[in-house]
Amino acid sequence: MAEKKKGIGKYIPDGIPCLIIVFGLFAFIGMQMGVPNMLNTIMKTAHDLLLNTCFYLMAICVITGAIGKIFVEFNVVKLLERLLRPLMRPLFNLPGVASLGAVMTFLSDNPAIISLSKDKRFSSYFKKYQYISLTNFGTAFGMGLLVIVFMVGQGYYAEPFIGLFGAFCGCIVSTRLMQRFVVKAYPTFLEENAVEGNAQFADEEKEVVEEKSLFIRTLNSLLDGGQTGVYVGMAIIPGVLIISTLVMILTFGTGADGVYNGEAYEGIELLPFLAGKINFVFEWLFGFQDPHLIAFPITALGAVGAALGLVPSFVAEGWADGNSIAVFTAIGMCWSGYLSTHTAMLDSLGYRELTSKAILAHTIGGLVAAIIAHWVYLLYNLI
Repeated sequence: MAEKKKGIGKYIPDGIPCLIIVFGLFAFIGMQMGVPNMLNTIMKTAHDLLLNTCFYLMAICVITGAIGKIFVEFNVVKLLERLLRPLMRPLFNLPGVASLGAVMTFLSDNPAIISLSKDKRFSSYFKKYQYISLTNFGTAFGMGLLVIVFMVGQGYYAEPFIGLFGAFCGCIVSTRLMQRFVVKAYPTFLEENAVEGNAQFADEEKEVVEEKSLFIRTLNSLLDGGQTGVYVGMAIIPGVLIISTLVMILTFGTGADGVYNGEAYEGIELLPFLAGKINFVFEWLFGFQDPHLIAFPITALGAVGAALGLVPSFVAEGWADGNSIAVFTAIGMCWSGYLSTHTAMLDSLGYRELTSKAILAHTIGGLVAAIIAHWVYLLYNLI
């Protein structure tokens, strides 16, 4: 009997707090909305997000995946990489070849930089402190093409590119801060190479010429890239349905008639209530005119795909304007779910103990990206 209690007891420290938090959260929401209305709202919101947001995002992923593959096949990526190389050292304190990582993550997602860094030819150009900062550098451009295309699809054109400039500036801050943190913690990393040897990346790259017609190369690229887009689109669905549904319940209020009907996109307005207490901060830093908008940056911490799921509702409600879209693009690109990826990315590089420093640096970088996007948008309006 004693052994049985001991066996159960080892699960109590985790199990009991988990039950308290989960049931406490739903009890808090249910007391205000009513349990039947709460459950109906959760299901209907998730269902609507699946049909009208997730599949829309998946369609964008398929298209952008195909475009990205075309760019790779016909050397557009290499062209962009060579054009961007001169910017790497003065802006990011990184070797020129790091520009390839920026292009690849922009066309796909954060982990692309890790796949690239596993190539010893690529990583041989980096000192250890630079190599570790690739986590921050790559994350700031993750899913950039998807975010911009999505915002353009909402009817905004200049604003997403203002946001792209903000994300670029935020990336500089995040990358250089991370490098300072690493050197301060491990001074020897300033001189140590990421890998031994001096393998050449670009100069020794072998050109493989395949005997395929232009039509076949184009067709294969479109289909392969589109298939990759399907996988990315599928990976987005859980984050959108789970995170966005929860955030929306905490963001939106009652139905149009002022009561809870169990319809989609109803909620208890907890986040706007809390944000309203310090809304002057968000209004000055980001130009947010409505406290509901703070839900986007909060969601982008975990998944930018889920954050994008909030935008159509914000636009429909009249809460979002051009400034908000610019800020959303900047902070969405720069953060792009870094809380859910930084640990795994640094773990794969072998520097898990530096996760907290990477998160701190990237938090600051994302805030800088949003602030710059806001002030550049104001300048753009003046012009």
